[in-house]
Amino acid sequence: MHKPEVTLDRMRTFVRVAESGSFSAVARDLGVGQSTVTRHVGDLEEALGVSVFSRTTRSISLTDEGRRFYDRATEILRLVEQARQEVESGASGKVRISCSAFFGVMHLSRLIFDFQDRYPDIRVDFVLTDERSDLIRDGVDVAIQIGPQPDSELRLRPLGVAHQILVASPDYLARRGTPESPEDLSSHDVIRRTSVAKSHELTLIDEQGMAHVATFTPRLRVDHGLAAREALVAGRGISPVPRWLVDDLLRDGVLRAVLPGYGCAPLPLNLLVVPERAELTRVRLLRDFLAEEIIRVPGVGPLLRQ
Repeated sequence: MHKPEVTLDRMRTFVRVAESGSFSAVARDLGVGQSTVTRHVGDLEEALGVSVFSRTTRSISLTDEGRRFYDRATEILRLVEQARQEVESGASGKVRISCSAFFGVMHLSRLIFDFQDRYPDIRVDFVLTDERSDLIRDGVDVAIQIGPQPDSELRLRPLGVAHQILVASPDYLARRGTPESPEDLSSHDVIRRTSVAKSHELTLIDEQGMAHVATFTPRLRVDHGLAAREALVAGRGISPVPRWLVDDLLRDGVLRAVLPGYGCAPLPLNLLVVPERAELTRVRLLRDFLAEEIIRVPGVGPLLRQ
């Protein structure tokens, strides 16, 4: 009797079921009957000689063998997709880019639209997430990230710096007074973001280049830039934020700069690329386009020279 083989179609079906946890959901996505999905998985298990799923009447889960095969299968399918895309010619195909949610919505999305106007045959998969992406695992070609980067095997291209500014609403300053020195911040309500290290203190640099460390107990801590922006507008306190986050509010007078004679340390703005995909035409075009255009975003400046 002919034994089934481990084919790419069966492997793809298995990966989809493993990730969705449902045979019926995969069948709907593929536009086939559930029996077809079940047969693909069954043939794969026969080819492997092991069960890849534990099945109950209510749920399915990967077996130990299934988990090991899933790791290998996703890597194989990624390489197959990469090989397919590499033979596509010129400025066409799909590129997947990730970015923090609020920076992406406020600023990067417009650059993506301009990029597609220039290269209409390139499809863009735009992923907005406030978590650091595993580019290889998530199939991301390009990532825009703000802040220091851990050592990794990814190819890093510095784009510039995101300037930070200390701001508050006119209403808050009218009620609580305007700080005149960094030391005054200890008696004010300060909003900090949980993603920022040392959220109980803030280093400000005066016009002579001297550092002043202001310590305080944050009255409100948030884990998203939009929440910090809303809290500032609502007069909940003072906060150091990237200029790009509030540039429009400063321009319209909704917020005001606090301690304008002192500066906050800027944050590095970087572009990360998976090395194996860096020279694909569409990835290279997007990388170069963003490197040229992102410096025009309000509050983004050129790299600081030592």
